[in-house]
Amino acid sequence: MVTQIRDNKLIKGIAAVLKDLREQKGVSQEEVYNDTNIHVGRIETAKANPTVSTISAMCKYFGLTLSDFYKKVEGHL
Repeated sequence: MVTQIRDNKLIKGIAAVLKDLREQKGVSQEEVYNDTNIHVGRIETAKANPTVSTISAMCKYFGLTLSDFYKKVEGHL
């Protein structure tokens, strides 16, 4: 069994950036779910530890590269 590492500070940074991006785009959590099939609400509240694939899908949805996304996250750490 593989133990998943959970960095709460990083997860909170990811949550803050995704919420900012969603609000800037002017879409609700429900609209994001309808468009991506991703429960962004669980990520935004830092309850979920999103996979790299999920973050990549969110970056594509918001028109952002992974490196630009993580630069934004670093600003929240």
